Amino acid sequence: MTSSAPRPLPVVLAGARGHGRWHLANIRRLAEEGRVRLAGVCELAPLTDGELDGLGDPEQSTDLAALLERTGARVAVICTPIHTHADLALTAAERGVHVLLEKPPAPSYAEFERMADGVRAAGVACQIGFQSLGSHAVTAIRDLVADGAIGTVRGIGAAGAWTRDRAYWSRAPWAGRRRLDGRDVVDGVLTNPLAHAVATALRIDGGDRAEDVAGIELELYRANDIESDDTSCARIRTVRGDGTRGEITAAVTLCAERPGEPYVVVHGTEGRITFWYKEDRVRLERRGREPETTEHARTDLLHNLLDHLAGGTELLVPPERTGAFMRLVEAVRTAPEPRPLPPDAWRTEPGAAGGSARRVVPGIDALVAEGAGRLALYSELAALPETAGQAGWAATAATAGEGSGR
Repeated sequence: MTSSAPRPLPVVLAGARGHGRWHLANIRRLAEEGRVRLAGVCELAPLTDGELDGLGDPEQSTDLAALLERTGARVAVICTPIHTHADLALTAAERGVHVLLEKPPAPSYAEFERMADGVRAAGVACQIGFQSLGSHAVTAIRDLVADGAIGTVRGIGAAGAWTRDRAYWSRAPWAGRRRLDGRDVVDGVLTNPLAHAVATALRIDGGDRAEDVAGIELELYRANDIESDDTSCARIRTVRGDGTRGEITAAVTLCAERPGEPYVVVHGTEGRITFWYKEDRVRLERRGREPETTEHARTDLLHNLLDHLAGGTELLVPPERTGAFMRLVEAVRTAPEPRPLPPDAWRTEPGAAGGSARRVVPGIDALVAEGAGRLALYSELAALPETAGQAGWAATAATAGEGSGR
């Protein structure tokens, strides 16, 4: 007797445009492998035949609950505005549908707890879409640290210097907002575009659960005419379950002069490890030795969720492993409004290839690198003679906002 191959799991995608196009392409890839079939799409405007090329004729609706029930979906991939995440995840969970939820999982810690509790009570699996945490480099770096390759860890820096033009901030009503129609959104550089930098650093540190956070310092700034922050830094202190302590300093911006690949750097007494997490590339630098560069494979998070459902493979990013990140989101949410940079601290540049204009903060690229390299906040760099000129706009005393997880 021959056994038949398992039938593809029916999947519904909520939010198929914008970043959702990446998920649509990923579902297409997994469909070609026979792992899934796209049973439904939840979007405000139906997808065209061209957008659905190779994905059959899935049912389309603006009502996720009805769509899940009609299609018999086993998995929902949710890539919708931040302030809808918790409600839609619970809509799926209440119907016994497993969830891949795009980051950030919620705009507040209370919403995160409500979502996580509801998912747990429903008995469904939930994976949070921090794709960088699927990189095998994360385990490799943790092994290097455990083996003493760079001595004692002094701290972890995270750096991200990206650009976003005017069209990015006007693409949706919630873009760049701290709140919308009385609901929290918290769409800032630390909590959304460069959230992976912080989440990856927390996972490498080993202090990624909510109870691991001992304190958070924030400096939130904005050059653009938005509510949220576009140029910020944070220091997160962790105390892990075994009593060991860690410190993470993240420096990020969406107003770079020349955008580059974001990275995480682990500083040790005998060397350092740099991880370009979008490229799965690691460089190990040790005293008295030539640098070593390695490239690593990556496990797709939807693939991992499917393996979990099929055979019990451990989830890579369950909600509880993003609790520390959500402590940061909560600190940003409750912080004072981001400080607008003075007009002489930024300039406007025309968009490339006919794109819309963007605002640039001169010197910010170097300042981001210094922040991750020195494990320093912008205000601390402003107090140093060698970086004061770049960070003259930064506060020199109190931080722009502060929160504590313990």
